[in-house]
Amino acid sequence: MYMALKHTHLLLVALSLSLLVLRFILSLKGSALLQRKFLKIAPHVVDTLLLLSAVGLMITINQYPFVTPWLTEKFIGILAYIALGVMALKGRTLALRVFAFVGALGWLVLVVKVAITKTPVLFG
Repeated sequence: MYMALKHTHLLLVALSLSLLVLRFILSLKGSALLQRKFLKIAPHVVDTLLLLSAVGLMITINQYPFVTPWLTEKFIGILAYIALGVMALKGRTLALRVFAFVGALGWLVLVVKVAITKTPVLFG
């Protein structure tokens, strides 16, 4: 069960990142494709499934944020990734949007590093 959840989680991470990158590029171009129903709904579905797979993994390995330091840091990193992702798509200026996008990617790299090593980087 663990391996199926882990692989599902990793697939959903890749899909979530791909959708963020696609939507960011389309927003920079001012593309009308952003108004398509798929691009309005799919990110929310993928991110909800990603969250559910994360909860399933936590229950399976019996480790939780605010109890396990590396999961706490991963949780904080995900919140930063989400906030910066929103700013990257909806920021008022191009500079803010680009800065937020790069920041979101940076936080995602941190989250992946923490997930692989199971060692907190910032609060270790």
